[in-house]
Amino acid sequence: MFSPSPMLLKLLYTRGSLHNLPDHGGVAFSLKNRLDTVHLTGISSVRVDGRTLGPEQITLDLGDGNVRPATELGEGGGLSFPVGQSITIRLHTDPLPEGMHPVHLQFRAEPFGELNVEVEDAIVHQENARVRIPRQDQDDYSEAAIQARQRFAEQFSGQQFEHIGKYSFDPHMLQGNCEHFTGVAQIPIGLAGPLRVNGEHAQGDFLIPMATTEGTLVASYNRGMQVLNLCGGVKCTVIGDAMQRAPVFVFDDARGARDFAKWIEQEIGPIRTEAECTSRVAKLQYIDTYLANKFAYLRFNYSTGDAAGQNMVGRATFAACSWILENYKGAPIRHFYLESNFATDKKASQINVMRTRGKRVVAEAVIKRDILQQRMRVTPEQLAYHGQVSNVGAFLSGANNNGAHSANGITAMFIATGQDVANVSESSAAVIYSEVTAEKDLYISITIPSLIVATHGGGTGLATQNECLRMLGCVGRGTVHKFAEIVAGVVLAGELSLASAISSSDWVSSHEQYGRNR
Repeated sequence: MFSPSPMLLKLLYTRGSLHNLPDHGGVAFSLKNRLDTVHLTGISSVRVDGRTLGPEQITLDLGDGNVRPATELGEGGGLSFPVGQSITIRLHTDPLPEGMHPVHLQFRAEPFGELNVEVEDAIVHQENARVRIPRQDQDDYSEAAIQARQRFAEQFSGQQFEHIGKYSFDPHMLQGNCEHFTGVAQIPIGLAGPLRVNGEHAQGDFLIPMATTEGTLVASYNRGMQVLNLCGGVKCTVIGDAMQRAPVFVFDDARGARDFAKWIEQEIGPIRTEAECTSRVAKLQYIDTYLANKFAYLRFNYSTGDAAGQNMVGRATFAACSWILENYKGAPIRHFYLESNFATDKKASQINVMRTRGKRVVAEAVIKRDILQQRMRVTPEQLAYHGQVSNVGAFLSGANNNGAHSANGITAMFIATGQDVANVSESSAAVIYSEVTAEKDLYISITIPSLIVATHGGGTGLATQNECLRMLGCVGRGTVHKFAEIVAGVVLAGELSLASAISSSDWVSSHEQYGRNR
């Protein structure tokens, strides 16, 4: 449990929520718990525009028709306020004019005691003619709510939809995964392999589910897997594991930022304690500090178990930064932001290539000369030389990798297994290397420095996605490194296949044969 600083307490308030209630029913605003689960034991007062309102003039709307007077808060140990929940505070007062208004909320929450939130928010003109997507507060995943949205979509677009509304799972399992659920996008799944993986965590033959609408993709990966299997399989190794959140602290000058960075290095022990108290899984490994101008960027690096962990590390870093804001006694911190764009979430970046984000995995194999010539119609020398030429092209273009198409296999597996597909932006970064061995065979390897995968949480528990993970044997505790090794092996198969097709001039003819859809 951490102590929220005044700077972080402001984040409880939902900006833009201040509004007048209809029919002169008062004024309302919203709070959302973005810190830690607490018990509200009392609201002392709310002050708006200098006017102070006591508990007898305040009502709490908890949603689902649950409305309680603030005077009842102290009864029965208070009101549970878990992380992620929102509460609407209703004030029995005259309407506010349009414009900015200072709002001060004083309340009690266990285990913290008396807390204060001070913000400014605006009353703005509400447009009554806004078109709204239908939803139900009580159960937005009910059949009635879903059918209302389906009818709305047809009426709004003037089209009829036959396939979107057909699915085979209970929509209630989508809570936390998809809002305004209306139907499904059916993406074809093709099977490639089996692929023989010689990893430390993945060992054996694996049938690979690939969700795609791109013709030739599954066939190409399947061809690469066959060649790898004929040469004994693909050797895969996880060499790094870290997930980041990167807050920034703003000072008056560079000297203040520098001294702060030194203090952070000295206080890593209590910072780690505060971060890890928010999760049984997240473990703070280290903090990288980068200074520029008057800014101190801290890149917190965690291990996150079988989860990808972006939300987990956000919460842990939030707790750590709250402790930092409370305990740093040096130059004043003028501003703080939980994310500075330096973790580069869902963006390709050089720092992820160098420092790892997610899993850092290497897949490698030795392809026998005769097999390469018989199956791919190229020699090791042709592929190695082609790789050198491609390196120049990748360098000139500023690409995030020097391979052929790592994003293809990663995306197809991500969709099939319920990964966050936007993470392909950083997961597709790759460093490929090949050479002709002393025996005149081809050694080929690929390093994926920021492969963000999970076998727990997110979309991995959904119906078809979980079935695909079960096909790979990647469900249950301790399976994320196994899954990472399989993905890396699949990527190498695709690199080998496409590079060979381009070198042997089979690329266009293969697309004509398998990918033609016109």
